[in-house]
Parts: sequence; structure tokens; C-alpha cells
Amino acid sequence: MKTIWVIGGPGCGKGTQCDRIIKKYGLLHLSSGDLLRDEVASNSPRGANLQELMSKGLFVPTEVVLELIKEKMTKAKEGGSVTGFLIDGYPRELEQGIKFEKDVCPVDLILFFDVGNETMKTRLLGRAAVSQRADDNEETIKKRIEIFNSKNNEIVEHYKDKVVRINAEGAIDDIFNEVTKVLDTLVKS
Repeated sequence: MKTIWVIGGPGCGKGTQCDRIIKKYGLLHLSSGDLLRDEVASNSPRGANLQELMSKGLFVPTEVVLELIKEKMTKAKEGGSVTGFLIDGYPRELEQGIKFEKDVCPVDLILFFDVGNETMKTRLLGRAAVSQRADDNEETIKKRIEIFNSKNNEIVEHYKDKVVRINAEGAIDDIFNEVTKVLDTLVKS
């Protein structure tokens, strides 16, 4: 059972590519954001606590995110229908990755959807015009890209033997063709 992390800056196309990867390879898609939102929606005591943190704009502790991911992975393994896991947008910093491998399982591959800062900015501003997301304004976008670059470089350097850099500047189909070349090899092994 393979575990793949998908990393890349805001607006790099992770979501689009993850959708295609799931369809083609049958991996279970785990997005920390989705898991947190689902937990809040469950009205559990943990969900209420998370709602309070998130509404104040505070970060959810890594331990809690890992707990949610691990629970979901364990449940899926018990169900027996999963070929592997696609962990989307995690880790966001090196310490999270190290903790994931210690507490959950080793990562087999890291797909890094690499785009330039200008591309990220242009895509996010385009998305903002459509989605009206509060965090898609020019000042916030510049800050998000800066933070991403500093944190992501540490991850890429630490895991350089497991990282496959995908140039995500081009057309969606071209990018996916690059992804399939990598994943076809991993899935067969």
C-alpha cells in the first residue's frame, strides 16, 4: 500500500491533478482541510474544539491533523478496498512530514507540482474573480506564496530522494501525462 504526498504552492493545480490521479489509480484522497471540515460538521467534541480554533484563525495542532489522517487510513485499510493513499497539501512544513513518518507511516513518493510565483499569483487572482475567496487578494496571495516557498524548500531538500518535481506550468493534460509516467512505475512496483 503506497503513500503519496502531493505538495505545491497555492494555485499550482494540486486539486485538479488529485482528482485525475484518484480516478485513474483508485487511491484514497486525504486532504487535511477536508478532514478538518468533516470533523467540525460531525458535531463531535473534537469538532467543536476545532471549530473554535479555526474561527479564531488559529492553526490546528499537527497532532490533531495526524490523528484524523491516521484514523481515516486505518479505517480504509480495514475495509480492504484501498490501493494506497494520496495525501493532499500535507505536510506544509518539514516537522509535520517527520512527525507523519514517525506516527503514521513512511511516505513512498512526494509529487511536487512546481510553478513560478507569477503563475501562482495569476491563477489565484483569476480564481478570486470567480470564487470570491477571502484569502485570494493580492496582498494575501503574495504572503501565502512567500510562506509556501520558505517552508516547501525545507521539505524538498530533506526528502530529495523521494520528491518528483512536476513542471505544472503547462496544460492540464500535459501535466497529468508527466504524473502518470511517475505513478505507473510506482504502482507497478
